[in-house]
Amino acid sequence: MLKKTVVYSLMFILLLGCNLIAVRLMRKNFGKEQQIKNILTEIENAKNSSSQFDFSAGPAVMGVFTAETEVTDGRVANLKQFFRKYNSVLYDYAEKIVQVSDENQFDYRLLPAIAMQESNLCRVIPDDSHNCWGWGIYGNTVTRFESYDEAIDAVARGIKKHYIDKGLVTSSSIMEKYTPSSNGSWAHGVNTFLQMLE
Repeated sequence: MLKKTVVYSLMFILLLGCNLIAVRLMRKNFGKEQQIKNILTEIENAKNSSSQFDFSAGPAVMGVFTAETEVTDGRVANLKQFFRKYNSVLYDYAEKIVQVSDENQFDYRLLPAIAMQESNLCRVIPDDSHNCWGWGIYGNTVTRFESYDEAIDAVARGIKKHYIDKGLVTSSSIMEKYTPSSNGSWAHGVNTFLQMLE
C-alpha cells in the first residue's frame, strides 16, 4: 500500500511539473500572439486605401538655392517616424530607401510596406539574411544578403525590373507574381501600410 502511495505521489508531482512547464510556454506564446493581435488591430483601424499607389512626389528641392537654409526631404522623416514607431532596424536606412526608390522610379513607401507585410519590418526574418522583404524565400530556399544596404539595393532593382517595368504597378498585380498563393490579404496589407505612410 505504501509503494502505491509513493508511486501515485511521484506521478502527481511529475504531472504537476509538466503542467507548469506547459503553462509557462503558453504564457510566452500568448505574449507574442497578443503583440501580433495589437498590430493587426491597428492595421484594421487604419483607413481603407485605394488598390493603386501613386508614384513618389520626388524630393522637395525644386532648384538650386544659394541661401544657407538646408532643405530636407520630408519623406525621410516620414519613414523614420514610421520605423521608430515599430522599433525597426530600417530606421537607419530611411534615406537609402528614399534614394533607391527615386533611382528605380517607384513610390518610396513601397519597400517599407512590403517589409511590414513580409517580416513586421525585419523583426521576423531568417537568421543572418537581412531579408526583410521575403525576396527569394520559398520552400527551403532563403536568399541572404550581406547587409541591409545590399538587400535594399537588390530588392529595389528587382521590383523595378520584374514588376514596375512589366506594368505591375498596383499592389494587387504585384501580389499575383510576388506571392501568388495569397488570397488577397497580401495586397490588402501592403495597401494598408502604404496608407499609413501617407
